[in-house]
Amino acid sequence: MSATRLPGTPRLLRALNDRAALELLLERGPLTRARLGELTGLSKVTASQLVERLEERGLVARVGEQAGGRGPNAQLYAVRPGSAHVVGVDVGPDRVVAACADITGAVIGRVEQSTRDTDDPVGVVHNAVVQAASSAQAQLSSVRRIVLGTPGLVDPGTGDITFAFNLPRWHSGLLAALRDDLHTPVVFENDVNLAAVAEAQSGAAQGLSDFVLVWVGAGVGLAIMLGGRLHHGSSGAAGEIGYLPVPGAPIPRDVSRRAKPAFQQLIGADSVRAVAREHGFPDAAAEAVGAAVAAGADGGPMLDELARRLALGVASTCVVLDPPLVVLAGEVGQAGGAALADRVQQEVAAITLVQPRVVPTGLTEEPILQGALRTALDAVRDEVFGSTVG
Repeated sequence: MSATRLPGTPRLLRALNDRAALELLLERGPLTRARLGELTGLSKVTASQLVERLEERGLVARVGEQAGGRGPNAQLYAVRPGSAHVVGVDVGPDRVVAACADITGAVIGRVEQSTRDTDDPVGVVHNAVVQAASSAQAQLSSVRRIVLGTPGLVDPGTGDITFAFNLPRWHSGLLAALRDDLHTPVVFENDVNLAAVAEAQSGAAQGLSDFVLVWVGAGVGLAIMLGGRLHHGSSGAAGEIGYLPVPGAPIPRDVSRRAKPAFQQLIGADSVRAVAREHGFPDAAAEAVGAAVAAGADGGPMLDELARRLALGVASTCVVLDPPLVVLAGEVGQAGGAALADRVQQEVAAITLVQPRVVPTGLTEEPILQGALRTALDAVRDEVFGSTVG
């Protein structure tokens, strides 16, 4: 049976040209009609018609003039920032951070709230989203998508949270409640997965379609990027490497209880603090690792021990997926920097047949929130830019 081909109708061609022009305006704007024509390969007449269509739909606006040779100055056009907004939310056990961005990706509003005095997740998210939009001077009706990054499992079929130890009040059914409350598309995504999205966009994994990100902080987690797409697994549990049965730690038999899983016991924040104390660095986990790095040779033995432990999980991942790159993120991964990443790379190469490059995160500011905004923007741009056919 032959594949069905879509005819190159004028309607379809206009849609493709409009989308290409909008992407160019985001990347290189502001631009004149003539420059848009050059970059898209369209004639001056067709480029002018295109700009008029987009201007009529409220997607682009005149933002200035460009002086040229003879004749009047050329008008400059840019994507109209207020044509749509998104909100990204980073949900943790003690606080919620929400940011509002316009369709260009500019973050124009941000709020941070404590969650210690409430057990109402719908109210927490509602207040954070409304205040983020308000601080951006954006109408809530212009917010086209809200993406929330949370620890735990998200069911790939329903999109709902199915498991989150650190957020006991977050449960199945919450997604529908939030959508009803906010009257806006709401999406849950695992927080470590969102950090990987941000890493691919503007961090250490730029330009790579395949890599893994290992998050080492209060907990330990993994994000898997294959072919430029996150791999979630059939139940959303892909990347829960805290549950890896590794040597050096007892293996709990009942994961529904509060007993820490094996790899989490080896490299979670409590274990990092214990290793730090043994080596004379009695600070909180990330601070202790940073102090060991700053101490140079004196901190080497502590970093060696952490690298040996961390390499057990990284090696187990890499012999299955064989990625070209491993990014160490989270508070501990970031504090360890190249000193810890280099040690992990050497240890993985010593105990496996694969030799991935191991690097520290390239992001320092709120990677989960960045990933939430990027995920929301990608979806909304597809919706808004893909609906330009008249």
